[in-house]
Amino acid sequence: MAGPLDGIRIIDFTTMIAGPYATMILADQGADVIKIEAPVRSDRLGRAGYDQGQLSAASLNNNRNKRSFVVDVKAAAGRELMLKLAKDADVFVQNFRPGVMARLGIDEPQLRSVNTGLIYVSLNGWGESGPYAHKPVYDPIIQALSGLTTVQAGSDQARPRLVRTVLPDKLTGITAAQAVTAALVARGRSGQGQHVRLSMLDAVVAFMWSSDMGEQTFVGKEGSESRAATAIDLIYETKSDYISVSVMSDEHWRGLCDAVEHPEWLEDERFKTAAGRNRYANARLELTQSALLNKNASEWLEILDSVDVPCAPVLKRHEMIRHPQVEASGIVVETDHPRAGRLRQARNAARFEATPTEIRYGAPYRGEHTRTIMRELGFSGAEIDGLIAEGVIGDRGSMSEP
Repeated sequence: MAGPLDGIRIIDFTTMIAGPYATMILADQGADVIKIEAPVRSDRLGRAGYDQGQLSAASLNNNRNKRSFVVDVKAAAGRELMLKLAKDADVFVQNFRPGVMARLGIDEPQLRSVNTGLIYVSLNGWGESGPYAHKPVYDPIIQALSGLTTVQAGSDQARPRLVRTVLPDKLTGITAAQAVTAALVARGRSGQGQHVRLSMLDAVVAFMWSSDMGEQTFVGKEGSESRAATAIDLIYETKSDYISVSVMSDEHWRGLCDAVEHPEWLEDERFKTAAGRNRYANARLELTQSALLNKNASEWLEILDSVDVPCAPVLKRHEMIRHPQVEASGIVVETDHPRAGRLRQARNAARFEATPTEIRYGAPYRGEHTRTIMRELGFSGAEIDGLIAEGVIGDRGSMSEP
């Protein structure tokens, strides 16, 4: 059965993580995503680690369910092909710095001239204006300026720390995918396309505000420094391994005190209220850590579960994929790729009852679908061969690298 975006065609003119991840989410949900690639490879995902069958893990995990079309957009004939592709597309996504697309002749006004209903999506690091607009950017740079590194540190007084995954990149991708579907709904009502703009900085700042910007929320009453309630993570060492325990309510606190056999903590004036437990969090968590050292992780998890205290084992990545809850959810799936072999990946996270998503095919080789797409555009075999010979387009057989 087709996914919810079946019949939607998306032109993917993106590189790195944010753009490719956004368009893969949409491809997983049924969209026909055509990935535009240069005759001389520029997408670093194709060379990023864990290579198998000349396809990197990064490419496999961000480009599945897409078709690859190689075209030289700097050539006049290549630009004309892009306009022809855009004429029948629903969405065009690009993630280059401001000004690049105009120089290539495929910016929003150019594509809008051939398709008034097109949803044109511009992703970038900083936005289109301001002193940083034209600066190059990568994920850690956004983490730094957005304040995320000080959130990760625990307080403004501690040394800033990076989140050890490319959170801004992936968050921008998820935000972009949601924005595309919203724009498609709006077009369905009005018949009009629009330009959707999204920066990594904006995505992260908006993401942080729901939980991490309380001291800056009330105008005129801002705090000059953000002080953490605790410098201790909710990760505890046990006799055998690490576990996480999170006590958020009075009921959870009573359950924890009972589980660790310290009823006297309930009488401690510091911990009798949620405000007190927050204010004296360091002392509370240090006591909790001391109490959890005398039993194995599995024992504590069973005891804490019995009194309904939120807890979980701390798993390594190779353990996570085999945990019974992860297996029950079906989020990790295995598929066969024609060249990379057997793959293990996470399916699309959202589950649609009436229009389920699926991995229709794995990430493509560069230029794998050029000929097919050219035929869909109405070109004959001889015309395709001529454009390949001229270097305007390329298929896998015409290029030395995949």
